Amino acid sequence: MASSRATKIDRLAETAGRSPAGGTGSGVEPDPSGGAEGVSLAVSAWRRLRRNPLFLVGATIIGLFVLLALLAPLLAPHDPGLRMLEEQVSNARNEIPPPQPGHPLGGDQYGRDLLSRVLLGSQQTLMVAVLATIIGLGGGLVLGTLAGAFGGWVDTFVMRVVDVLLSIPSLLLAVSIGALFAQQTQFSVILAVAIVQIPIFARLLRGTMLSVRESDHVLAARALGVRRGAIVFRHILPNSLGPVIVQSTLVLAIAILDAAALSFLGLGAADDSIPEWGQMLGNAQDYFDSQPHLAFWPAACIVVVALGFTLVGESLREALDPRQRR
Repeated sequence: MASSRATKIDRLAETAGRSPAGGTGSGVEPDPSGGAEGVSLAVSAWRRLRRNPLFLVGATIIGLFVLLALLAPLLAPHDPGLRMLEEQVSNARNEIPPPQPGHPLGGDQYGRDLLSRVLLGSQQTLMVAVLATIIGLGGGLVLGTLAGAFGGWVDTFVMRVVDVLLSIPSLLLAVSIGALFAQQTQFSVILAVAIVQIPIFARLLRGTMLSVRESDHVLAARALGVRRGAIVFRHILPNSLGPVIVQSTLVLAIAILDAAALSFLGLGAADDSIPEWGQMLGNAQDYFDSQPHLAFWPAACIVVVALGFTLVGESLREALDPRQRR
């Protein structure tokens, strides 16, 4: 039985394939100012995005997050793995170093500077999310292209595998894949999150390609005797990538949450000298009643960053899809 996620992806693919963003339209829209001159789809979408406050907020969050990750080694006041405040930690009394000069957020349960760990944790979170999305996108493009281009038993086989993967909750599937590794590393987290995203991209691309395959320019190419390979890679696939690229922005938010969940459950890198927000959140659960700030800062960063990618993704989808414009 197909999952509700599969149904939503199919509807998105059908809508994208029929819209100009999916490639079946002319890609030119009337000038919104009332003039007769048309504008390209990209220009029209950008004009709507510039007036969308949700997109501006999301883009600002993402920009700040990326800038923070790039400059984290320069902004971090101390080594995130150095136990500078260890003498202030008393396990018997469950004390945590409080905020003090040189340590604005205080320290963690091991006496390491909390601000430095939050700043450096942005690098690991960004790396895991981006690499997992790239791998998932690549795998989805391969499977989706095979299913959409060949059809027949190839399409049936690929889609049945995709349906099985989509029928399993994404977090449960990621945990199951991560638990298969004998040694937990960042690579295991990236691979687990990437495999979860592959069926989403594959089904979306396949559905969009099926819609574009019936468009006039593809039918004309067939009538002219153009080979199937040229039709797929020159006409169908390029005009089907728009919705997939938009979806990748939304998947980045999901990748951040899934990676943080895996690290929280102890399936991330075993070495906690390299900070990661999900790992920090998991380590803070024993101190949540007495020191909630240890969990608040990494949790707030995860939520805000995921919100930024979600706002940008939804805004892009709305700008490129005529049926969802305000």
